[in-house]
This record gives sequence, structure tokens and C-alpha cells, in this order.
Amino acid sequence: MNKLLLTLVLSCLLSITVFAQEDFRNNPPEPGPAPQIELGDYEQFTLDNGLQVIVVENHKIPRVSFQVFVDVPLHREEAYAGVSSMAGQLLRTGTSSRSKGDIDEAVDFIGASFNTSSRGMFGASLTKHQDALLDIMTDVLYNPSFPEDELEKLKKQTISNLASQKDSPEAIASNVSQVLRYGKDHPYGELTTEETVGQIDLDKCKNYYETYFKPNISYLVIVGDINMQEAKTVAEKHFGKWERGEVEKTGFDMPEAPAETQVAFIDKTGAVQSTINVTYPLQLRPGTQESITARVLNGVLGSSGTSRLFTNLREDKGFTYGAYSEIEDDPYVGYFSASADVRNEVTDSAITEFLYEMERIRKEPVSEEEIESVKAKTAGAFARGLESPQTIARYALNTARYDMPKDFYQNYLKKLSAVDGKAVAEAAQRYVKPEAAHIVVVGNKDEVAGELTSFDANEEVTYYDMYGNVIEAGESMPVNTSAEEVINAYLQAIGTREKLAQVKDFEMTMTTSVQGMQMEMTRKQKRPNKFSMSVEVNGMVMQEQRFDGEEGVMVAQGQKQQMEGKQLEAMATQAIPFPEAEYLEKGFQVEMKGVEKVNGSDAYKILVTQPGGDKVTEFYDAETNFKVRTVQTQDGPNGQMTITNDLSDYKEVAGIMWPHTLTTSGLMPMPLKLEVTTIEVNKGIDDTEFEVE
Repeated sequence: MNKLLLTLVLSCLLSITVFAQEDFRNNPPEPGPAPQIELGDYEQFTLDNGLQVIVVENHKIPRVSFQVFVDVPLHREEAYAGVSSMAGQLLRTGTSSRSKGDIDEAVDFIGASFNTSSRGMFGASLTKHQDALLDIMTDVLYNPSFPEDELEKLKKQTISNLASQKDSPEAIASNVSQVLRYGKDHPYGELTTEETVGQIDLDKCKNYYETYFKPNISYLVIVGDINMQEAKTVAEKHFGKWERGEVEKTGFDMPEAPAETQVAFIDKTGAVQSTINVTYPLQLRPGTQESITARVLNGVLGSSGTSRLFTNLREDKGFTYGAYSEIEDDPYVGYFSASADVRNEVTDSAITEFLYEMERIRKEPVSEEEIESVKAKTAGAFARGLESPQTIARYALNTARYDMPKDFYQNYLKKLSAVDGKAVAEAAQRYVKPEAAHIVVVGNKDEVAGELTSFDANEEVTYYDMYGNVIEAGESMPVNTSAEEVINAYLQAIGTREKLAQVKDFEMTMTTSVQGMQMEMTRKQKRPNKFSMSVEVNGMVMQEQRFDGEEGVMVAQGQKQQMEGKQLEAMATQAIPFPEAEYLEKGFQVEMKGVEKVNGSDAYKILVTQPGGDKVTEFYDAETNFKVRTVQTQDGPNGQMTITNDLSDYKEVAGIMWPHTLTTSGLMPMPLKLEVTTIEVNKGIDDTEFEVE
């Protein structure tokens, strides 16, 4: 076939294909009836002690899993919030006859997996090892020892995780949304904090276990290579002696959405973007036709990259990388949430679009095309899930827990197919409430908060800390002192301008630990503006920076890179010893921004604009006059990042007060705490220490 003929044939085929596609679009086939779902067999029985057993047979591979699910009733933990999580994790750390190491070794020996939680435990192994696995599981279930040293480890890990959340706008928004949505008097509104973790002890953990780990409120879910008779034998043998007990159930009032929309703001100094969450509680039980309709509704509004919120805020407006919503069912309290991270300058515009889309889906009919598209995706996801026997087990557990119709999942696709525009419109009226929502925003107050009053029914913004506590003075408290006076007070507090001028050079060594590795940082400075910094990890130099007063260089793992542009300007500023003493002489601009709380104490907030244009927000303790925090936005490998440095533990060296603890947040997922080990002043550092060649 010659080239011309081939081109004509391909063109003809293309025309036929396009025509067929257009014909299909204009005359789509009628949807067929929803298929009957073969959910897969599962059987149930109950032991004499009240333990409900669910068995899902699957003989494709010789493997079996056992889940003990404790259906803990809704309750408050109050001053000990977090105790359930710790008690659950502690279960696996030892029994009266096994240490944590013994448990780990026994599990590894049979190639099994095993974990525990506040809601029970899960283990899986080859079928031939099931008795050995169950011996371990029941030993943990019946004889936990709650080792104190393991509790202390968990508390330290938890506090470390909480510390990392302080720098996460998403975690902060989640905390405050949780408190506002449910209220602090509801179990769902309780937050784990450093204070509550500090009050948790072994007695509280043991009490949680002894109160709630009872067979008569629990389920045993067995999945895998086992038949019904074997399951009955195994369940009776290993769990029949578990003693039942009465478990008190407490009723709680249903949280309500606010009568009118309210704006809650959490200040994140220096943030270059805002985290937005529009949220409120709602009543939506799982296992109902309403829960299916709500899923379709949310599919149209915001569950995916083809939903309205995403299309509007990202593709049309370019405000964000993604905007999504959730409509979650729950046996106690469900919720609505719509969220996105957006640039500071479009925060108010983004909220406008959130509310617009929420209002639009309430007022305008949803097209059949949108509904059918969401239903098709939902049906596909449901069908794919049925390939896993664990999914079948989960559905069986849900059916038992929530007292759902026995055929709910078998008829799921029929119920999904029945959802139409009228049902979606009715659901939108019930579950989408732009006029009665909490609008939670975490961002830079100085750039964002003033633009948000119009969204609040009372035209005012309420300020919160990261744990959902109202901050009475949301706006920075008025001050009767200037930024210049605060800077002068700081210089006086650390040693007077005269003493600072006498420092010709100094060398400071700081240490920390990163993922078990010892890191040491050595900083050297010499007047008028020479600087060097080296970083060693386990005794090996990993990185160096040097600035000779005019040029700078960075050396990392033997690779040298000259500093230029913004990086060189920043280094020139950093190289000035005690730059605060020269703020007024070298082109710095300082602006008083008010008084805010830093670690529980009032601090003056001052915006410092450096000669190169970079901005740093500095906080000075109103009582001691020491600098206690700096916040700066910098370019990072994945975009801009906000770096927060907390300065504390001031001690006198050579007549000057130096901070001996520096905690940096924003560089890594976890805060980095540096401790000063040595400071040497006027030791006569040679200029060769700063050479860039």
C-alpha cells in the first residue's frame, strides 16, 4: 500500500470513528437494570459469653486472619484525652509471661502479622500457624502487663507528634474544626494535648481496658482458609473463656450546626497560604438509602478531581491545587466538610466560591449527566471492593454493628441506581448548609483576617488557638511602645550595646539528634561581617557555608556552589553579629504589629524588613525583653515554607545573655531542637576560616 493510499484509508477510518462517537453522544444507550450483587457468603454465630463471631471463608490461599473488634460505646476521656489510644498500643507491649521482645519474636517466627488498638486487635498467619497466632493474641487479650517503660515511650512519641502538628496548618484546621463541629462536651470534640498526655498513667490505661474489653460488646471476625466447623471450634477454644461484663452507655446531645455562619481564624504568622475548612455536624446514619444519596450528592459537589469544587477553584480560578468536600455518615454524628489550601491573596475569593457552589447545588437542578457519571464511578469502586474477602467481612461487621438491613449491600447497586435528580436535590437541602457553617481558616492574620468579616453573620472574626480555645484579644493588643524601643530594650537585656560592640568574634557549637543520628553544628562569626557554619552527622562533615564579607559558598558532600542573588543577600544579613544593634543604621525597617501570646506569655510582635526586601517577624517577651521567636518564609525544594525558630534558656557568657536552646519548625516533619554546648567569645578566629576559595 503506497503512502498516499495509506493516508486516505486512515483518514476514512478516523471519520467513521468520529461519526460513531458523535452518534453515541447524541443517542446514548439506555442504562440497563442494576446487576444483582453476589456479596459472598458469610456466617454468624454467638458464643455463650456474648461474643458475636463472623466467618468469611476463602480457600484461595492457605491464610487466615482474626480480628477482635471491641465496639466501645461513645464516652468522654476528659482530662485524660488520648488514654484509649495509648491503652490500645500498650496491649501489644507485654503480658504476664511475655515481654514485647518475646511477642515480636513469636510473631516473626511464624511469619505472622499482629497489632493492637483501642478497638481490639488483628492478626494474620498461614493456616497451619493459626493456633500459635491465637495463643499470642489471647495471651495479650487476657494477660496484658502494661509495662511502665513502654508507656513512657508512647507518651514521648505522642508529645513529639503533637509538637509537629503545631507547624501543620492542616492539623490545626482539623483540631479547631473538630472542636467547633462537635463542641468540647461531646466525645468527638475532645482533643489530645500535651497536657492530657502528661496526666495519663498506667492506672488510667488499665481502667480503659478493664472497662471496655468485654466479649458481650465485641465481635470476632475470621476471614480465610477455614470452614464453619473449624471456626466454631477455634472461637470456643480460644475466646470462650473471655468473661463478659456490663458496660455502661452514656447518652450525648446531638451537636448542632451554628444558627448562622461563623468565621474562626487561627493565626499562622508568616504563612504564604491559607487552609480553609467549611464544616458543620449533621445527622446521617450509615446503611440507609440517605447515605447512598448523600454520597452521590458529594460526588457531584466535591469528592474528586471532576467534581464542581475542584473544577471551579483549581481549573477555572487557579486558586489551589485541589478543593474537595466530604459528607460523612456516622451512627452518632456525621459531618460536612469542604476544604482547600489557597494563596493568601485569594483566601476571601476562595471562600466565596465554596459558598457559591454550596448554594448552587441547593438551588439549581443537578444535570442527569453529572449524576450518572458519579453513580458509574461509585458502582465501579463498590464492585472492585468486593474482590477482597476483607471487604465482605467489613460489610458483615457493619451490618451487625449498625443494625442495617441484612440485604443492604446485596441491593447496594439497585439503591444507587434509584438515585435521581429529585433525590439529590432533596439531599442537598438537608445536608448542604452554606448559611449555617463554621468557616475555619488557618493563615497569616496580618494579610488575611481583615478580609473575612463579611462571611460572618455578625461581621466579626473569632480567633482561636490550635486547640480550639477562644483567644479573647483576637486582634493584637494595643501597645504604647514603639518597635525601636522594644529593640533597644532587647539589646539592653542581653548585655548593652557597648558590651556587644566589644565582641570581635565568637564560635558557637550546637547539638541535636535526628532519627537516632547525632548532629553537631558549629557557627563562627567575626566582625564586621564574616560567617561560617559547618554541619557534622556522626562525626562526618555533611555541609559547610562560608561568607568572607563579599562572596559566599556552600559545600555539600564535596560539591561546591557559589552563592548569588537572594541567597547571597540573606547570607550577608546573617553574617552581621547581633544585627538588632544595627537595625536602624543599615537599612532595616521595623514595624510594631502589636502584642501576641508566645508559649503562654505576652510578646511584642515586630515585622522586620531586611535591606534586600525579605521580611522576618520577630517576637520579644514583654516581661524579659528577650527575643523568643522568629518567623520567616523561605524558598524550599517544594515551594515556599515557613520557618519558625523558638529561642529560650538564656544564659550569660562573657557578660552577654545568649539563648541556649533553639527549636526550629518547618524544615522537617518534626521540630528540630538544638542545644548550645559551647560558646567562645573573642578567641581570635583567623580570616582563613571564612575563605570561599
